[in-house]
Amino acid sequence: MRVGLYARVSTHDQQTLPMQLKQMKEYIKNRKWKLAVEFQEIGSGAKTRPKREELLKMARRCEIDAILVWKLDRFGRSLVDLVTSLNELRTLDVVFVSLTESLDFSTPSGRAMAGMLSTFAEFERDIIRERVKAGIANARERGKSHGRPKSAALKKEKIKELKASGMNNSEIARKLKISRGSVISLLK
Repeated sequence: MRVGLYARVSTHDQQTLPMQLKQMKEYIKNRKWKLAVEFQEIGSGAKTRPKREELLKMARRCEIDAILVWKLDRFGRSLVDLVTSLNELRTLDVVFVSLTESLDFSTPSGRAMAGMLSTFAEFERDIIRERVKAGIANARERGKSHGRPKSAALKKEKIKELKASGMNNSEIARKLKISRGSVISLLK
């Protein structure tokens, strides 16, 4: 079994990377697996994690058979992201193991846990969706508009003045730093 290790800490101040790697390497040795690649990443809340993406690409290219992480929250950015990644790995027949939670998705109980995580991720998405809808409705009830601010509409009088002075729509748009389409629609 060719294994890819993924270790991550949130900040440079955290000193757990060596500990994570040591424990994961011992686990691989005990299971008689082969270390294929090792990735270390430092960053908190990052939208992209290049090393993680590289590891997933290796899984897609069938260069590794398993991914080993120290803890689930070190791998996923959110529950939804984690479940999406785990589902993709499952379809690729790549085993996923989280050492500290004793989750091994190569076992029946591990796959059952993956199913439960999917259910919770869907629940989380639904709750967030309901909260967003409620927040929008509440804002509208209080008379607050929702969506992108109407910045071009505030310049309607200036647009009319410039048009009357002989400027064309493109010139007006450049001068006021708005789109030509906004100029045209506000002149109608």
